[in-house]
Order: sequence, then C-alpha cells, then structure tokens
Amino acid sequence: MKTARKLAVVLVAGALMLSACSSKSSDGDGVKDTSATKGLPIAGVNLKYDPNTLVNDGKPIHLDWWAWGNIPQMQSFADAYQKIHPNVDITVVNQPWDDYWTKLPLQLQGPKGPAIFNVHNSQHENIIKYMAPYDIPIDELAADYTNAKAHVIDGKVYYIDLGLMSGAIYYNKDMWTKAGLTDADIPATWDQFREVAKKLTVRDGTKLKQAGFNFNSSQSAFQSGMAYQLGQNMFAADGETPTVDNPANMQVIQRFLQMYEDGTGSKDFGTEATTSFGQGQSAMVYAWGWYEGSLRADFPKIKFGVFRTPLPTAGTTPYAFDRYNGESTLGINKNASAEQQKAAQDFLRFYLTDSADMKALNLSLGVFPAYKPLADDPDIKADPALQAYGDITRYIWPGAVPSTFEDNFTKMWQDILYNKVDPAKALTAAQQKITTDLAGKNFTSAEHLYAAYAPSN
Repeated sequence: MKTARKLAVVLVAGALMLSACSSKSSDGDGVKDTSATKGLPIAGVNLKYDPNTLVNDGKPIHLDWWAWGNIPQMQSFADAYQKIHPNVDITVVNQPWDDYWTKLPLQLQGPKGPAIFNVHNSQHENIIKYMAPYDIPIDELAADYTNAKAHVIDGKVYYIDLGLMSGAIYYNKDMWTKAGLTDADIPATWDQFREVAKKLTVRDGTKLKQAGFNFNSSQSAFQSGMAYQLGQNMFAADGETPTVDNPANMQVIQRFLQMYEDGTGSKDFGTEATTSFGQGQSAMVYAWGWYEGSLRADFPKIKFGVFRTPLPTAGTTPYAFDRYNGESTLGINKNASAEQQKAAQDFLRFYLTDSADMKALNLSLGVFPAYKPLADDPDIKADPALQAYGDITRYIWPGAVPSTFEDNFTKMWQDILYNKVDPAKALTAAQQKITTDLAGKNFTSAEHLYAAYAPSN
C-alpha cells in the first residue's frame, strides 16, 4: 500500500541515512577470508544455511543492497552475515519510497545497479525482467515459508513473502475507558461497531471534537477486504476479469457511509485517519500492520489496542476475514556480475534462515511471519497487531494485484465523499477503469489458491 510505504519511510528517516549510490568497487574493502571451517552450526529447519564455507573463494567482494525503509533491520542482517564472511562488504542504501520505483528499474538495466534489493509485489511488472531466480529448490522454500508456491513462475521463484500483513481496528485505550467501555465491549459485528463508535464520539454542540471512527484516506485499504467478508472475490472464476461493480462492494460503501451519517466521523475531520488517530482526534481507525510501528515511533504517547475487524454476522466464519498482502523478500539483480550474483545467492540463504533478524523485521513491519519456525514465538504471539488477526489461514491473498485497484478505489471514494458522485456511478466507473488498465497485463489472480476458495460473480 502506498500510504503504508510512505509512513514506513518516515519511521526510519534519520535512523540511518546512506548515500544513494556506493562509490565502492565490486572488490569491497579488500578484506580476505582464509578460513572456511568456522565452527558454526548449520542454520534452518528444512531450508538450511551452512556458514562454514568460503564465499567468492574468500576474495573481497562488494554488494549494494537497496531498501526504502526499516533500514536498521536490513543493516542487522548485513552485519550478522559480514561477521561470518568478512570478505563480503554489504552496503545498505536507503532509497525513499517516492523515488525507489523510478530509480531502481533504471539502475537494474546495467551491471552497476544494486546486487540485491527489496521488493514490493505491487511493482512486480516493473522489475521482474531484471531479477535472477532463487537458486533454492522450491520444495525447501515451501517447507519453511507460507505461501511460497504461490510465487512460482514457470518453475522458478524470484521472491516470496517474508511476512503476511492485513487490517485490523486500532483504538485509543484512554478514550475507550473514558467512554465507559471495557474489554467486554470489543465489537464482534459491524452493527456493534457502529454503536461503540457512537459512544466514542465527542461533540461540542454541533462541532465534532473526537471522531468515534475515522476512515478518511484509508478506504482503498478496506474496500476489497470487506467485500471478501461477504463472499465476493476481486476476480471472476477465470482469474483475470475484475469483479468490482457488484452488490458486495456497494454494501461495503453503504456501511461506511452510514457510520459518517451517524455522526461518528466526518469526511472533513482528520483528512488522514491514521494521523488523526495519532494526534488524539479519532478514537478508532482501520489500518494494516505497519501502523503499529508507526504509532510507536511517531506517536509514543498514544495508548492503543488492536482488535480484529468486525464481521457482518456474529458467531460465523466469513468467506475470509480480510485480504492480506505479503511483505516480500529481497531480489537479486540478474545483470550483476556472476561473482556478485553467487555471493548474493549465498546471502539470500542466510537471510531466509536468520530467525533472529527475521523476527525483528516481522515485528518492525507489523507482519505475521511467513517463516513457519517463528509462528509460535512468544513475542510474535504477544504482539497486539499480530494477535488481532486470529486465524491467519482465513485471510485471502489475491496475488500481486496491480496498483490500479488501489488507485481507483481511492478515486472512487474521493468522488463519493468530496465530488458528490452517486456511489453506484462511482463504483461502475472504478470497474470500467480497472478493466481498461488490466487489459494486456496478463495478470492472473491467486485467489484460487485460497484453501476456502469459492468462485463468485
């Protein structure tokens, strides 16, 4: 999600700033490694990494690693690897999200681009032609990483999910208590949620001082996820035809408009819901897992709790609780030198089996670990955002969906809220534009891989 990525940049801006391009040669710092036998244990469960080797025959080699955020966590991986292989010099390069997807494809066209780089699946079409496949058997990846086989392309894998992120409701604990609410009032249904939002709303006469629920600028995040609750897929049974203009999406629109009609929020109050929440103006917001880290970094005084997104009907299991998306593992530049690619493949195995740093990265991103050995980790289980998801197997992944969905759901809601466009017409316009944008993209949905998949119109 674009908003998520921009805020992730804010989280680390100033934490560690590195030059946009490394001036080092591919020979690195000139340090040699002369000992393959390091006396270190083999890491991993099914997918394994043996550190007792010489990388690049022990000769110095340099790798640039481009990332747009969470730089300290990336640096931790690099530092841990370099302690084992001192001849491999890895420079983590912080490229802000707004520039990343313009600069990266250009750099990858030649041999001087970064040898390794972070991937976001929304940019799949933009970079896949520059990526080298993983030199790891798919069965090994799938044994330890959830959803790995969903990323197979013609028998090869170029990136997988490192963690799974979805949405939940964040609430201000102080406002909750002041309104006389307790844990027993955590709403299970959307009807209950509306009543709780009313109790959390504060007005001074007609002036809204505290929104019970604010969804401004976050609509594209929940639109398709809440339609999944109602049994509506994003694509028809062929996996290629978008299904946007339908009763389920209209029901989602009407549900959220009704909350503003209740007076629990307003399109003109807190133009960005998550910022409004952090500033103590809104009591509840819908946000994805990245928001937990943002709150702790940018709004540390806010005491917050997280609960699972309500359901249409109490006591039932919906088609899916919500959609999810994966935070992706790193990519390898196919235009890097053969030596750099081989070293990058070795680092990749280390990265995928470094459970301590992978856990820290999952927690910093607010994602449930795709690395199965971390699923029962106490810190993962205790994390508020991850705990709120509940049964992660009942979340659906539509695939690396092109950005046209997010773009047009955003425009649709802007037209409804601010341009006085009839919701039915706005929904039809979104369907038409998304259909046009997908023409010729050869995109096929991954919805059919969902264990509870059922086709919808």
